[in-house]
Amino acid sequence: MKEGEEETTEFVTPGEVLGIFSDFRPGRGAYVFNNTVYASLSGFRRTIPPPTDSSDLRSTVEVTGHKAHGAVPAPGSIVIARVTKVMSKMASADIMCVGPKSVKEKFTGIIRQQDVRAMEIDKVDMHLSFRPGDVVKALVLSLGDARAYHLSTAKNELGVVSAESTAGAVMVPISWTEMQCPLTGQIQQRKVAKVGG
Repeated sequence: MKEGEEETTEFVTPGEVLGIFSDFRPGRGAYVFNNTVYASLSGFRRTIPPPTDSSDLRSTVEVTGHKAHGAVPAPGSIVIARVTKVMSKMASADIMCVGPKSVKEKFTGIIRQQDVRAMEIDKVDMHLSFRPGDVVKALVLSLGDARAYHLSTAKNELGVVSAESTAGAVMVPISWTEMQCPLTGQIQQRKVAKVGG
């Protein structure tokens, strides 16, 4: 089993395929999606042979050795992201925190129209839900394509947590669809995160 014990110097980045699930078990820095094992962070691909007493004969594949280990988004984690662009069918955002920890690498998230809210999905207007610069709390659904994570704000506690008005003030949520500028009284539509219980 000498071959399996060798560390490879292959450098991988999030979203790269490490192998198929029938051949490899995901270790640190790896996850499974659709029977394929992917890297969840940047680093070096390493395979570890199975223990001799294991009934599972698959080697474990992991990603190690990257120094900038900040937090890494994973399906099911709650992230804080800043909206960078809003289009008719989706919004893109830069992920800033995973849970309470800030990220050290650049991770991009996409909120698709169908993932903005749970009700009346077909009536969602992306431009009335988010604006560039908004800070949103979202749930990571999966690592989508082009290395962008698919995010959801479909739960009540998810959505815009901080937004700046045209007057430059931090807006105050007044309902789950509206935020108000404390300086001008101007009301803007948003998909607002319900704060507190």
